[in-house]
Amino acid sequence: MPHDLARAALQGLLTRTSVPRDVVDYIVYGTVIQEVKTSNVAREAALGAGFSDKTPAHTVTMACISSNQAMTTGMGAGRASCGVHRDVPALQCPCPAGVGMIAAGQCDVVVAGGVELMSDVPIRHSRKMRKTMLTLNRAKTLGQKLSLISKIRPDYFTPELPAVAEFSTSETMGHSADRLAAAFGVSRLEQDEYALRSHSLAKKAQDEGLLQDVVPFKVPGKDTVTKDNGIRPSSLEQMGKLKPAFVKPYGTVTAANSSFLTDGASAMLIMSEEKALAMGYKPKAYLRDFVYVSQDPKDQLLLGPTYATPKVLEKAGLTLGDIDVFEFHEAFAGQILANLKAMDSDWFAQNYMGRKSKVGAPPLDKFNTWGGSLSLGHPFGATGCRLVITAAHRLKKEGGQYGLVAACAAGGQGHAMIVELYPQ
Repeated sequence: MPHDLARAALQGLLTRTSVPRDVVDYIVYGTVIQEVKTSNVAREAALGAGFSDKTPAHTVTMACISSNQAMTTGMGAGRASCGVHRDVPALQCPCPAGVGMIAAGQCDVVVAGGVELMSDVPIRHSRKMRKTMLTLNRAKTLGQKLSLISKIRPDYFTPELPAVAEFSTSETMGHSADRLAAAFGVSRLEQDEYALRSHSLAKKAQDEGLLQDVVPFKVPGKDTVTKDNGIRPSSLEQMGKLKPAFVKPYGTVTAANSSFLTDGASAMLIMSEEKALAMGYKPKAYLRDFVYVSQDPKDQLLLGPTYATPKVLEKAGLTLGDIDVFEFHEAFAGQILANLKAMDSDWFAQNYMGRKSKVGAPPLDKFNTWGGSLSLGHPFGATGCRLVITAAHRLKKEGGQYGLVAACAAGGQGHAMIVELYPQ
């Protein structure tokens, strides 16, 4: 169940940071597909991980940026630190927009994270069957029960399967990605080349020991997972053999150039800078600023990074040229490439964003150089934390100062963060 994964992430955080459980004031988790038995998965996971029953916990949801929302809810404005190692990243946000628990003075130490269990999502009975079962539960006599059972028809047993589709438009995200790629003239070959790049870079990073944040997890009835297991560099020839997955037969989005849905959980330790230093932690990075954006969920569903990037740069007083590390969520290769084209278009900036000029496209030599969601997978509620901590690790490894994290999300929403390396 989801709380099992979240509990393992919390226990891994405790082991790696050696933070005492009783020091944690609050726990916030993000998730998307909620298990009804553990709707507040943050609380159940916290109790399972041995945190005090006096430590409050709540769960947030904002599609693919749910754990980003968990982080900023816990932190808000002011100085805070987050991380998964003894060498803890410090996060700083001087913006007045979001006032989180630490910034408001409600907490000193917060744990934020996210979880998704895509391999066992809840599947509902049909509405007719649900209504019958609820009525049956209220039936008092055997006759009433038999009468209700006799009315059940074969179509009652047709389940309601979950789909990655927009409620407001009924369009699947993959179909939207295909339309977006077509609108920006992104070819099938370009998408396959980018997807191959993601897998190749992730494999290189994994072989070099850079993907060090995975906590071993024993899957019941299976082997222990010790590393990301979706990294599979292929060839353009093999990828080219796959048929379109959504817009058939002429679409360009396939299984190979889409992020795969996987199980996963994340956890980060967040503190004010003063608290982190007082406890003996060496911070890694500040969070300088963050923004959330929203736009048309039909035609601009996946353009969150395009809208969020210039806003967060302006709030932080930076330009694209100041950024040393980019970590963008890779929902689809076509989505990434469409965003890069939109960001590099004066016409799009002027006609759709109300801006005088483009923000510019990030240079690929600074962009997702340790792989991304296409190769590492996308457990909806957990991805945000991975993006932020990867940016912090890359800044330290590469000697950069500023990192930019961005992601799109269902509902036409988006998010961006500025991460700054803590002075070493």
